[in-house]
Amino acid sequence: MSQEIWSGGAVVARMLKQEGVEKVFGIIDGTYFGFYASVAKEKMELITPRHETSAAHMAGAYARLTGKLGVCMASNGPGVANILPGLVVEQAEGNRVLVITSARRTGIMYPDRGGTYQCFDQVGVIGKIAKHSVAVPSFERIGEILRMALRHCFTGRPGVVHIDIPENIMNGKVKASVDFIEPYRYRLTAPVLPSLEDVKKTASLLVAAKLPMIHAGSGVYHAQAYAELEELATLLHAPVTTSWAARGALRDTSELSIPMVDVQLNHRVRNAADVVLTLGSRIGETDWWGKAPYWRLASEQKMIQVDTDAMTLGSNKPADIAILSDIKEFLKILVQELKQKQTEINVQARKSSLERFAKYREKYRAKLDAALNKESEFVHPARAVAAVRDAVADDAILVADGGNTAVWANFYWPARKAGTILSTFKFGMLGAGVAQALGAAAAQPGKKVCCLIGDGAMGFHPQEIETAVRHKLPVLYVVFCDRQWGMVKMNQSFTLRPWKMLLYKKLDPGENISSDLGEIRFDLVAQAMGAHGERVQKNEELKGAIDRALQSELPAVIHVDVDPVAHLWAPGLIHFKNMHLEPKGK
Repeated sequence: MSQEIWSGGAVVARMLKQEGVEKVFGIIDGTYFGFYASVAKEKMELITPRHETSAAHMAGAYARLTGKLGVCMASNGPGVANILPGLVVEQAEGNRVLVITSARRTGIMYPDRGGTYQCFDQVGVIGKIAKHSVAVPSFERIGEILRMALRHCFTGRPGVVHIDIPENIMNGKVKASVDFIEPYRYRLTAPVLPSLEDVKKTASLLVAAKLPMIHAGSGVYHAQAYAELEELATLLHAPVTTSWAARGALRDTSELSIPMVDVQLNHRVRNAADVVLTLGSRIGETDWWGKAPYWRLASEQKMIQVDTDAMTLGSNKPADIAILSDIKEFLKILVQELKQKQTEINVQARKSSLERFAKYREKYRAKLDAALNKESEFVHPARAVAAVRDAVADDAILVADGGNTAVWANFYWPARKAGTILSTFKFGMLGAGVAQALGAAAAQPGKKVCCLIGDGAMGFHPQEIETAVRHKLPVLYVVFCDRQWGMVKMNQSFTLRPWKMLLYKKLDPGENISSDLGEIRFDLVAQAMGAHGERVQKNEELKGAIDRALQSELPAVIHVDVDPVAHLWAPGLIHFKNMHLEPKGK
């Protein structure tokens, strides 16, 4: 093999190209010029936000919606400090993100010589957050260490993996023979398959069940297993619940879907089922840990749990059958096995349960939809969500961000197509949606991306509107403006004066503590950055403003003045409060 001149960054870029990486998210900096210049040379697209934490969210959204690896980058010192919040969120949400950072030159950090400029323990700090974090000590070890990092990326539960490269290794030129090994030679590229014995046991248990149910987690998103999930549910006549993180894994329009927003119905179904098939979910706190009274007692309910992470199996709720497998491949094999047993399934008994659940679902939906006829001083939040939903195609992607705004968005935006809902359901990070929407638009350019976001959350990262303009990502941002920290204000008001809140639905000015905000005209901010911007203050103005925003074909921001009192009383808040209490059952 002949020798060539390589920078460390060029080696990394070539390896990522071999891995099928098409886009890299991050802000340019001289400390890794050798990397991002090579990204461009390798014909990968470099998408540059205005803040490093946005790069992490863009990579995470891209990974979740495509099933591919999301790659982001940050420069040593301040750049790495800025990306940390995004990495915390993407690790928590379980998105497959590889972050590449530069570090100061070898010899002056790891350890810090003392007084080194822009230096802190980047590997140590990110190592506390990520699945894996390692520094490259020399040019010769780049390939070895990146291959190890990529193995971590594609093993177990998706999350953040970090590789830190000193600037002199990243940018320095070395005459060397570099051996670029195909991915299948250093990591598992074929999906992990279940044993046939476990599939047969699963099929037998599901067929014999009086009422089986399927509980889908975010693993269904990562595996892009939407069609397989619906096919299995249809074959079994089994209701499907999801974790909040997997909202939309099955379209809400399916008669088998038990929408997460109908929390009481979820409780009914989970107590009625005698067998549960759990797919890619840890059954965490937002799933009530799988405990009674929200789920049937473990002693009365068989559970089959399938996951790519062995550490998840049986961790929060005992599993009768624990299966380490890729979700999509497992579902394909299970469906084929069940088709051979189709005549043994007691369809009629299950249909009667589904009809009963459907009545509860319709009754609750009618109660929610009554809000769509309410008049209000300003725009009613339910009407704002419904107006956007009605204006865009079924495959439009919803990004929900904020406290009460995210609740209104989830309760009034039906997922008409699977795999089209994004939020930070696990971490609840305000402001992440601004960049998630950009990552979604980069991931699926043919689809409309709508980010419904509160004014508090939008205030974290409004500068990314310019990123949308510069990269021609026509995201529609609808900002619900009530000039208050609404979810906090609601809880605070009940703590301060519960009877007055019950009687009058609000407290008087001055009775709350630091919960009110000033106004930011987000429509004018958008216009100043080259985007389409409008302000809406009445319900009847919604449709025209949304239509104009969509017809502009530009990134657009609609500043919606929502009724501040109506916005406080978001649906289902009592369930979020109860979620913080430990279930008493097993």
